[in-house]
Amino acid sequence: MKKLLLFCLLFVFSTTFYAQETKVGKAVDKAAVKTKKAAKDVGKATEKAAEKTKKATKKAAEKTEKAAEKVADKTKKAAKEVKKESKEVAADVKAGTKKTAAKVADGTAKAADKVASKAKKSATKIRESNEKAPAKPDKVTGTYNGKKVYTGPRGGRYYINSNGNKTYLSDDQ
Repeated sequence: MKKLLLFCLLFVFSTTFYAQETKVGKAVDKAAVKTKKAAKDVGKATEKAAEKTKKATKKAAEKTEKAAEKVADKTKKAAKEVKKESKEVAADVKAGTKKTAAKVADGTAKAADKVASKAKKSATKIRESNEKAPAKPDKVTGTYNGKKVYTGPRGGRYYINSNGNKTYLSDDQ
């Protein structure tokens, strides 16, 4: 009878040990599920960030294309104006007006200047939007060992060495 009682107690205690292991196993399974969910969330966030980057890149490319198209259109319009003015001048010359050859050349030069100035204006508008030009160019302020000395916008003095690089001078020199 004692053996039977001991055997029953051993059976009861052994089943409780197994029950604890399954609780730990469930906790591990829950942790694995949470980890998988977190990995999915990170993947989704990464995909969203990639999509936003692609959209921003497309918008920037579209803006650049539009600006280039505007410059091309302005150049075409200016060229048409030059053609029109040159035709008018040619018609006046054929009609026998009193314009001299110098006036005709002057009119052509003015038309060409108009085209050049319009092209410069449109090109500077694009450049202004993309990059900053220096406020004022560097000044030549003297010589050092036979080379021109320049003064930069913040007061630094330098010369261009034989390699084409700037070599700055100390205040003593």
